[in-house]
Formats: sequence, structure tokens, C-alpha cells
Amino acid sequence: MDTFEVIATAAFGVEAVVAQEVRALGYENVRVDNGKVTFTADALGISRANLWLRSADRVFIKMGEFPALTFEELFEQAKALPWEDVLPENACFPVIGKSVKSKLFSVPDCQAIVKEAIVERLKTKYKRNWFEEDGPRFVIEVALLKDVATLVIDTSGSGLHKRGYRQLASKAPLR
Repeated sequence: MDTFEVIATAAFGVEAVVAQEVRALGYENVRVDNGKVTFTADALGISRANLWLRSADRVFIKMGEFPALTFEELFEQAKALPWEDVLPENACFPVIGKSVKSKLFSVPDCQAIVKEAIVERLKTKYKRNWFEEDGPRFVIEVALLKDVATLVIDTSGSGLHKRGYRQLASKAPLR
């Protein structure tokens, strides 16, 4: 993948400010939605967004979005996504999730199914049956909203609002 669809999340009401910051970084195709700003960028652009967006909470790579009414649909659609373009062979990729007003309401089951689908996809690419997961960490999130699954990869690590937070910390005076 040369370019990625990127989602910068923001607090409600701050989306316009984040969109202005994204445009100031030189990105086009900026779309504003409730709690997020979507744009396209390359790998360098994702790094720049993580460094220079001051009002965004997190920056995600959007891998795919599709309707999912059954676990089988979730598995097949997640398996069809190009995970090998982003995840290296030794990637550690925990899957977190959330579900709102969806038929697939069991979040642990959805997480397990997406994890299994990614592993099956990587098995065909890397010709291996077992993955050590001792490499870089890629947190994958499956979000189900009204029977539509959105799969994203978190590129921010800890929240962007924590950059430089309390670097000179010491023990509390009262213990």
C-alpha cells in the first residue's frame, strides 16, 4: 500500500480544528465526521500526523469497513483485507473491540474472530503455521456500529494528549 486512509479521532466539537490542522499539514481529501477526521496519507504522512496534530486524540490506519451481521461475515471480510501490507511477520497485534447497536454484541468473540482471520491471512502470505509475535506492537481495533464493522490499526501508541506529560515526576509527598 502506498497510501492509507487515515482517521484522526477528536473530541466532539473539535473536529473542525483537527481538520484545519490536517489541511495545514498539506493533506487533501479531508472529510469531517462526528468525532473523527478522515484523510489519505502515506507512511511518512502518518508519522507527521502523529507528531504535529495538536488537537487530535489518536491517529489510525483504516484497514476496512464492511457490513457484518454474522461471525462468518466478520471472519471472511477481515481475512480479505491486506494485513500483510502493514504487519510484519513477527508483529505483535492484540485486537481490542467495541460494539454498539449491533447484532454481533459479544466483543470478546469479535476480537477472537478478527485475530484468527488476520492470522489466517498472514499464514498464506508468510507460509508459516505459528507466529512468535515478538516484534513491533500493532494494536488493532474492531468497532461495530449498527452492524457495520470498521477495522483500524492504532499508530499513536499512548494517546497524543500524553506527549511530554509529567516527565519530571517524583514520589507523591503524601503516601
